[in-house]
Amino acid sequence: MKNPWLKKNPLLSMWLSGANTVAGAARSRATAESKRQAALATNAMMKSATDAWIALLTPVAPRKKRTRTKRRTK
Repeated sequence: MKNPWLKKNPLLSMWLSGANTVAGAARSRATAESKRQAALATNAMMKSATDAWIALLTPVAPRKKRTRTKRRTK
């Protein structure tokens, strides 16, 4: 006697195929978003490191002297 659980089921096959398609689309969107976030974080880190090195290597500008203002008398 044949096992009924091993018989092909077209409804289950279509349902699993659709579920696999949805899962693949979700996985690809998640992968793309994670790559975008990684690139954004890398760019931000490189910019901050570059800015820090530039700030260390550039000389400090001399301070401007304040000029005194004359007081008004009534």
